[in-house]
Amino acid sequence: MPSELERAMESLITVFHRYASREGDSASLSRKELKQLMEAELSSFLKSQKDPATVDKIMKDLDANGDGQVNFEEFVALVVGLSIACEQCYQMHLQKSCRK
Repeated sequence: MPSELERAMESLITVFHRYASREGDSASLSRKELKQLMEAELSSFLKSQKDPATVDKIMKDLDANGDGQVNFEEFVALVVGLSIACEQCYQMHLQKSCRK
């Protein structure tokens, strides 16, 4: 039986390939596929962003090799960055709770 972390990794891989397989190269996300993924899977994050060009900026930042696609390794960089930001918010929340 897989552990909680193993299930999380499987979920990350499954979500990536669900969107990557919609058009063209099934090993990478096009801008359109990345946008669809973010709108469905990261909707809270996108709603908090006021800039309508957020997906374009993220695509540019993630596309480390400049091929106009986001491969799995580049996608994981997004997930890691968001996870770090969420963990920092979690730590701030804990600190505030402990002061009360």
